[in-house]
Amino acid sequence: MAPRFLALFLLLYLTTLSAGPVSGGQADVSNLELLVAEGLAANPDLAAAKARWQQATYKSPQVGSLMDPVLSFSLSNYPRDTLSSSDTPMTGNEVRLAQAFPFPGKLGNRSALASEEARWFEAVYQDKQLQIARKIKDTWYRLYFQEQAIIVTERNMALVDDIIRLTEVRYETGSGLQQDVLKAQVQRSRLMERLMSLRQQRTVVQSELNRLLNRPSGGTYVVPEELELLTIEPNLETFQRAGSEKRPMMSAYQSLIKRYRYQNKLAELNDYPDMTVFASWRFRDDALADGGTDFVSAGISVNLPVYRDKRRAEKAEAAAAIRMAERQAEDFRNSVAESLQNAYARMQETHQQTELYREGIIPQTSQNFQAALGSYQVGKLEFISLLDALMTTYQAEMEYYRVSSEYMRSLAWLEAESTLPLIGPPLQDVDLQTSDFSK
Repeated sequence: MAPRFLALFLLLYLTTLSAGPVSGGQADVSNLELLVAEGLAANPDLAAAKARWQQATYKSPQVGSLMDPVLSFSLSNYPRDTLSSSDTPMTGNEVRLAQAFPFPGKLGNRSALASEEARWFEAVYQDKQLQIARKIKDTWYRLYFQEQAIIVTERNMALVDDIIRLTEVRYETGSGLQQDVLKAQVQRSRLMERLMSLRQQRTVVQSELNRLLNRPSGGTYVVPEELELLTIEPNLETFQRAGSEKRPMMSAYQSLIKRYRYQNKLAELNDYPDMTVFASWRFRDDALADGGTDFVSAGISVNLPVYRDKRRAEKAEAAAAIRMAERQAEDFRNSVAESLQNAYARMQETHQQTELYREGIIPQTSQNFQAALGSYQVGKLEFISLLDALMTTYQAEMEYYRVSSEYMRSLAWLEAESTLPLIGPPLQDVDLQTSDFSK
């Protein structure tokens, strides 16, 4: 009964393999979309970036406004010996109001500089949204592989258990070898070791996803039983163009360059003096000989920008900062192009591999195992060859789930680098509209 039962079990297993993993069509990513939306709403690193942007928006109104006027009150020209307000005609109580005015253009440049700095942090925040979404999707697909690998390994362990029972029966009836039993048991131990490693890796990936979603560290997730692979239409040139034109950090570097240009203009304006306008009213004692007529005064004062070395250093600093920002922007543009090219190549490679495993390797290894099983049952094949055929089928199925996971991860990378929505809706469709904090 045992050999017949095992044969039926193996045929059922092979029927499952011959059906092949599902692919094509549109993936059901609704659960993943919810996780992305949750992560973008709760991720602390992203929240910190948003707060930093919010902080920067409040700077422009501060630096673009006049300094507060200065009101002062003084007791002027009192005799030291008598401290009387009616002894000398210059004695009086003075109220003075002064207002500083920077040289025309300085306030506007300071405000514009601060606004460009805020736009930098806004773009950094928007770009971080893309990266957080990518990390969530990447972790999700890694978790999918871990789950599928565990299922496949557990299924093969159950199959090896049946093979062990078969070899034990054959050994007890004298038609098998004890060595076959030991080999099967060794193979089961190896699978158990692999299973423990996969479970530990799953825990690590779940912890990483919990951190991205700001969930408690012990949270677990349910992934799809089968991953439907998306088919993309854009070519590499489309991704490169989108990454160069729409990536938020591209506009961030343009804002950085503008910021330093305003800083350079402000350094040039610092060659010109600021001025302070003041007016005062002196109240005099009515008992004075002239009847105590009040005095009024008005005037203007300017600073003298005579320390030219300081101004030259300011200009040189701003010019160097512009060159630095331009080179950083160029380097980032090249980095995005390289990253997109690598991700696209990886996407093409893993797509071809998934097709190869689904259409070729898995059916071939399944047929090979079927033939090996039939030969072993009639005594025409050694047990080690049967075991090797089973493990080859197992490795093929594991590799299929690995490369299919890698394929979706490469799509997530292309999506983040180019901003083109490939997996799920665009970010703004999952409640990511930002507020204008400057209002």
